[in-house]
Amino acid sequence: MGRTISKIISYNDEEAFLAGMEEVMERFTYLASRYGSGNVVEGFLLWDYVGVRDDEGVKVFRLGEFPYVEGVLRVDIEKLRIMERYFDEMESKWDEITPEEIKYFVGLLNEELGEEMVYYEAYDLGLDRDEAYIILNVSALHYLDHVVDAEDRDVFEEAVALLMEYI
Repeated sequence: MGRTISKIISYNDEEAFLAGMEEVMERFTYLASRYGSGNVVEGFLLWDYVGVRDDEGVKVFRLGEFPYVEGVLRVDIEKLRIMERYFDEMESKWDEITPEEIKYFVGLLNEELGEEMVYYEAYDLGLDRDEAYIILNVSALHYLDHVVDAEDRDVFEEAVALLMEYI
């Protein structure tokens, strides 16, 4: 059943896109829990998402969010300060930074850390500013389309309509 498709989608208004995706995810999560399917939206990655591996696994955040994530990263203080310096530099260039530059900074950062702890997959996926990579579970969508009862049909159709605005 786990048939998925992946797609790069563009958006003009980042706040509206994130709000719309939050609504889509909430609706499909509700339907998946009620009708026993997988979630239709298995995940998405924005062009500025970065992953950091710590003692507990990989934590994903947006470039400008490092100060908020800093307290939950389980790494030694020296490595944390190195990361902070690099992420501050990238954030200071926020308005004009490109995926190529983020990839470059991440490479320099990992080199200074002495190990590959920071990941930037958006570049490898070909994302540019104002783009996201989304993974859709087509089997779950098909399943829900056939089992959702009349009471939840509006929830399903609204979620599909919102999703289709971006696809």
